[in-house]
Amino acid sequence: MEQVLLLNISYEPLKVINWKKAITMLCLGKVEVIEEYTQDIHSISFTVKMPSVVRLLSMVKRVKNPVKFSRQNIYARDRYKCQYCGKRFPCEELTYDHVLPKSRGGRTEWENIVTCCMDCNRKKGGRMPHEASMNLIRRPFQPDWVPSIRITIGFKEVPQSWRDYLYWHIELVE
Repeated sequence: MEQVLLLNISYEPLKVINWKKAITMLCLGKVEVIEEYTQDIHSISFTVKMPSVVRLLSMVKRVKNPVKFSRQNIYARDRYKCQYCGKRFPCEELTYDHVLPKSRGGRTEWENIVTCCMDCNRKKGGRMPHEASMNLIRRPFQPDWVPSIRITIGFKEVPQSWRDYLYWHIELVE
């Protein structure tokens, strides 16, 4: 393992960093080691266990930038549900629809784009929803929150030492 899970001071997962960056941050007094792997890291003057999970010692505030307009963020905002039929679909089976068609001056922006399945998109075509006898489940809006914060981990199995910190939002039942 060469990857280290970086947590905010509040134990919120921020990102995955490499072990060298983690050691640098540790030497600069910016993080504390919460979990360790079994491997040792040797230098000329000292030996330490390779960190597995580190926590920042000062709070990192997330910058409130406008949410990026993207296909993935539209799908996340609409919870991967077609906004006409209400069914949930995998990403590959979704598209987006202009509520006010482009042919009628509709713009490609948060307030005019909704997640749509292929069948409903074909059915609606270049018409307004009411003209196609279709109801919009929820009006489109520009979110002021990040629809999903995703840490992509390129491992087949997440290290055991990370599990308590990645699944902190799930209630555990005995």
